Amino acid sequence: TTAAALEHFTVNFTITNLPYTSDLENPDSAKFRATRRVMNTLLDRLLKDSSIGPVFQGCETTGFRYEPGSDRDQTRVDAVCTYSKEPGAAPLDRVGLYHQVSNKTRGITQLGPYSLDKDSLYVNG
Repeated sequence: TTAAALEHFTVNFTITNLPYTSDLENPDSAKFRATRRVMNTLLDRLLKDSSIGPVFQGCETTGFRYEPGSDRDQTRVDAVCTYSKEPGAAPLDRVGLYHQVSNKTRGITQLGPYSLDKDSLYVNG
């Protein structure tokens, strides 16, 4: 038997009610760590409850940033999520997963206490 391989995919989105501060650039800051913990929890809950739930392993928020030229009231979130892919299993359906995340975030507008930019969600791309 071949063991399942761990595969990764990225999730990116913009939060419109989390002002970007220099604390969010620093992985050692309390604000970065606290915000990352909340994001990881929210993403884990969201994806455990999706079609990849049974093979979903977890998400790790890798960073926060702001788009140059954009409003500093907004913070871009980058996360890498992991799932176990059985040999011969279909590749990740990123379009389907995108739609599920969209539905579970009220049309990409809400994730927990955060408001999202509805045009900002990317799943693996």
